Amino acid sequence: MAPIRYAARQPGDVRNREVEATRAQIWSKALTVVFDTDPDVVAAVLPRPLEPSEPTARMRIAVVDMGSGLPAFGAGWFGVRARHGDVEGEYALFMPMTTEQSTIGGRETYGEPKKIGQVQLAVDADRVRGTIARMGSDVAELTGTLGPERPGYERDKVDFYFKAFPDPGGAGLEGDPALVHCRRHEVARVVRPVTGECKLFEAPLDPVADIPVRRVVSFEYAEIATSQAGEIVGRVPAAWVAPFLHQRYDDLAVLGGRP
Repeated sequence: MAPIRYAARQPGDVRNREVEATRAQIWSKALTVVFDTDPDVVAAVLPRPLEPSEPTARMRIAVVDMGSGLPAFGAGWFGVRARHGDVEGEYALFMPMTTEQSTIGGRETYGEPKKIGQVQLAVDADRVRGTIARMGSDVAELTGTLGPERPGYERDKVDFYFKAFPDPGGAGLEGDPALVHCRRHEVARVVRPVTGECKLFEAPLDPVADIPVRRVVSFEYAEIATSQAGEIVGRVPAAWVAPFLHQRYDDLAVLGGRP
């Protein structure tokens, strides 16, 4: 009988490719801006037990090369600074991806708030432009002029995620969500400062424009390799997270249709 590819795999046949891929060093071309915003806005978007830290937000627009012979894909990240106990990190609100594979792996493994969208990054001589759009709305645009190249760097960071799943009965969550610490190690090369502009547009399903840009702290273009590993550090009451799930899932009621 021919092999049945949907049949159970035997131990040792194949590792979990989705999990292993997140631990490999993956290079991307990335445009990143960090800006000051309002402390009360940051506090409003954080589910417990996360707490506000510095009142800053970060947006990244990237093109990622998985090195597997497949076409590169677009990836976005938008979130705010936060802390969990004595651990400093960031909490993602919005992670648009251009492919199903890049979306599903992060959502199911870590609880990342990924959605399918349009993410583009273009470099033309010393000009750079990154855009994000979704569901018929322009969400964000980063544009600017590249400065002289700076030395590369390495850094470690932590992202916080809630691995939560809606209850199949249609009310609330299936159980208490897992709080995930995702520890990332970044290596940057071809680092160039950017002088430019960060625009956040009104997008009903992805309202990043509610986080105002008060002052740009840093703005740079770089080639970045990231490896990561996540850890469930505990469970939190479903009631703490459920009111925030509209950050992850599209609430079509805001478009004027039926709830």
